[in-house]
Amino acid sequence: MLNDNQLSEPLVSVIIPTYNRPEYLKHAIASAVKQTYQNIEIIISDNCSAENPLPIVESFADPRIRFWRHPQNIGMIANQMHGFKIARGKYVASLHDDDMWNADFLAKLVPPLEANPDLILAFCDQYIIDAKGNINYPATEENTRGFKRHKLAPGVYQSFTKIGLIDKSIPTAAACVIRASLVDWNKIPAEVGGMWDLYLTYLCSISGYGAYYSPERLTRYRVHEQTDTILSGSHDAQAKIRKAKSELFCYQTLMSDPKLQEFKSYFHHKWLEANTTLGIGLIRNKQKDAARPYLWQALSQQKLNLRTLAALALTFIL
Repeated sequence: MLNDNQLSEPLVSVIIPTYNRPEYLKHAIASAVKQTYQNIEIIISDNCSAENPLPIVESFADPRIRFWRHPQNIGMIANQMHGFKIARGKYVASLHDDDMWNADFLAKLVPPLEANPDLILAFCDQYIIDAKGNINYPATEENTRGFKRHKLAPGVYQSFTKIGLIDKSIPTAAACVIRASLVDWNKIPAEVGGMWDLYLTYLCSISGYGAYYSPERLTRYRVHEQTDTILSGSHDAQAKIRKAKSELFCYQTLMSDPKLQEFKSYFHHKWLEANTTLGIGLIRNKQKDAARPYLWQALSQQKLNLRTLAALALTFIL
């Protein structure tokens, strides 16, 4: 039971989409249940996993958990959005089924949002862990620096377009709490795919509201063989194709937005890179004719790019 002080705290909806990761899911749920910030609902949305995770969910015997199992696989983005759309909290936070939160994650990020109604989100830094849950300290530091969070001072950023969309410092999908009433979840289309977090950052950044940053590492992002970023960077052609199509849609949207014209050249460059990536993915999937137009597109709108040129040449050789 929650005490009076906890009941006076605003409800936070923790969204855990899951698919075929029962062992990792246990740890994700446990990290949500153990939050020192107690007034939460935990929404677990199962995308028709081969093994029904209901027994895992029931083992926690926590009345704050709401479980939903789709009768068929509806796709990653639809499963994720389902959780957001049925959330009842003043704030929402996404927790991947293979990640974990420190016990004070919500306790550290909700108060700044409560103290300042002009903020739409609060985010933090994160640890990188391996498949067994061990912290990889070199990878953690590389992650912090790669997303330029080491350069961010703690506190409020009234404008965070560059931080969110160029530096990609805001881990919206894994280490962020969002004011739910300021986001129209129906405005995140299926075409964004695995780039839904960047698209959500985009919607937040053009809202006119600010962001709060805590440099503490309050979450643990797991890197393992099923991690999407690893799959899309490997020889998995389908993963590469999915990622590239998502990037094409997102960067086309960003470079077309009049509010973001300051960064249009950057988004155009990323869009061209996505054309090349999609072309390479299609070649690996033995669809060289389908690949050729994307590679021509990329080659015709930029200076000579050897990666694109080599891929295009392969479509005539293979």
